[in-house]
Amino acid sequence: MRLFSYKGFSMVIMLRDEHCPPHAHVDAGTWSARFKFSFWHNSVELWDVVPHSRRPPVAVLEGLRHALGQPAHLRRARCFWWDKLHTVCLDHQIWDWQTSEVVVVKRVASTTCMIGSACYEPATNKTLLALMGVPEGVEIEL
Repeated sequence: MRLFSYKGFSMVIMLRDEHCPPHAHVDAGTWSARFKFSFWHNSVELWDVVPHSRRPPVAVLEGLRHALGQPAHLRRARCFWWDKLHTVCLDHQIWDWQTSEVVVVKRVASTTCMIGSACYEPATNKTLLALMGVPEGVEIEL
C-alpha cells in the first residue's frame, strides 16, 4: 500500500510476508531502504539501506524519514499495518511504568510489566496495552 511520495520516491507498506518491527519500504531501483515506526511513540528511524548499485545521499534518506514522521503519514502507516497485519509488534515485550516506554535491555524491576497483548485504534490514533498481572492497561495517545 502506497503511503506517500517524496521527491519522486514512493514510501510503501508491503502487505505480503511482512514481519515485525513495523516498517515502510522505499525501492528506488539502485537502492532500497526500510524505515521503522512504532505504535508507542512517534519517532521514525532509518532501519537499513541496501545499495543495489550505489547508496542514496543522506539528505534523501533523512527527507524520507522526516516525511514518514509527519503525523498524517505516520497515522496512515499505522492504519495500513494494523488493518492488514493485525499486530503492533509489542506482545511479550516489557513496559516500564515509570518511564512510559518499552524497554529492550533492562532487568525486570517493580516498574516493569510484560505486555500480554496490544492493539491499535485507528479512529482515535491510540495504542492499548494489556499488561500481564496488572488489572488496568495502558492507553497511549499518538
